[in-house]
Amino acid sequence: MKPVLSSINETVIFMDNQSVPEHIYLKPGDICISDTPALISTLLGSCVSVTMFSRRHKAGAICHGLLPSCKGRKPCECDVFCREGIRYVDCSIMRMLGWFEQKGAARGEIDVKVFGGSDMLTTGGIRSKATVGQQNIIMAFKVIEKEKLRIAASDVGGVRGRKIIFSTHTGEVLLKRLLKSETEDL
Repeated sequence: MKPVLSSINETVIFMDNQSVPEHIYLKPGDICISDTPALISTLLGSCVSVTMFSRRHKAGAICHGLLPSCKGRKPCECDVFCREGIRYVDCSIMRMLGWFEQKGAARGEIDVKVFGGSDMLTTGGIRSKATVGQQNIIMAFKVIEKEKLRIAASDVGGVRGRKIIFSTHTGEVLLKRLLKSETEDL
């Protein structure tokens, strides 16, 4: 399959093997699924990125979820026709998992990694409610556990943003925790 980049506005980019870019930037609310080599980078604040990789299929997927779940819907109820779904953590995970299942990947062979969910704007005071970053983390782990997926690695929470680069053909993720001066655009 050619890499597919899908965004909130349902813009889909198909690329053949000769024109696969060395690097794709994943914007908030986007998802990228590919079984051809590509490097996908994104910047995370309170958003959460979940990566999935199957060694046998040499395929990877990554999302950049803005919020934990669709409002007014039951979690994970989104289908492929939901225009808003990929901006939410739960729906993005289910969409990526659905693609792997269509390829014949068993859940036990999918490596899952979770990143982001920082509280960069924390003032240090006592909160009575979970922050958006915390809610995104909770939702990601809840869906992953419910779907009986195995987490290979995670780096979540804290007060620093993150830059990650995901390799769709190896499943590797390079992580850089950002300094305050590097997070002004998040």
